Amino acid sequence: MKTKAIIVDDEKMARMLLKGMVNEYLPDVEVVSECPDLPTAVKAIIKYQPELVFLDIEMPGHSGLELLDFFDDNAVNFSIIFTTAYNQYAIQAFKLSAIDYLLKPIDPKDLIQSYELFQKNRTSKIDYQEIRNNFKADNSNTQKLAVSSLGSVKYIPLDQIVFIQADGSYSNIFLENGQKVTASKGLKFFEDALLNHNMFMRCQKSNIINLTKVTELIRSDGGSVVLNNTHNVSISVDKLNELNQRLKEVSNIL
Repeated sequence: MKTKAIIVDDEKMARMLLKGMVNEYLPDVEVVSECPDLPTAVKAIIKYQPELVFLDIEMPGHSGLELLDFFDDNAVNFSIIFTTAYNQYAIQAFKLSAIDYLLKPIDPKDLIQSYELFQKNRTSKIDYQEIRNNFKADNSNTQKLAVSSLGSVKYIPLDQIVFIQADGSYSNIFLENGQKVTASKGLKFFEDALLNHNMFMRCQKSNIINLTKVTELIRSDGGSVVLNNTHNVSISVDKLNELNQRLKEVSNIL
């Protein structure tokens, strides 16, 4: 049985192009409806009960996320792949939320990869409320990082993260309350997700630190920082000057 999908985009050409790509590259998917706006999309979802929704995040007068306001959380029994033109803020919100998205113009390889990810995670429960919160947040302290860990997804406030340490293809996230969360993503994933948040810096190959948690900068023995008076984390020699400047920008430590 084919996967039922709908496409929601205010631009007719964008809908036609995406439908053509789905027909060509995703033979297991049937586009059952094309919707130019959110009210039409809501009716289509109720009528067709799709498993997958391709949802434009930026439409005149609306955010695609508003689609979720028409459904109770327990009634959202479809997965969403967001589509967006280049918008760095939106992309960073997607990355923080660990949510899949397609960047316009859509590359067929990305479309195939997104569908494969949908198939892999289609039984997972996504907290779309946290996605909405990350889009609405006007500063990094109120945003949360979605972390896949041991079969669940944890949503961790950014200001609770002390540092993130590489552990092979995994990462360990050390929190303000002393807890450690092991994430099933490598450090590069978190570096990309936190790219626009100046409170975080990759100070060494194996560590990303929260600059607001630095309580001491040690320049001897190759250089290190003490975080929350507890964790001693090494830093690369070539990062010392940048670290010193970044600390001045985010705190009054020095």
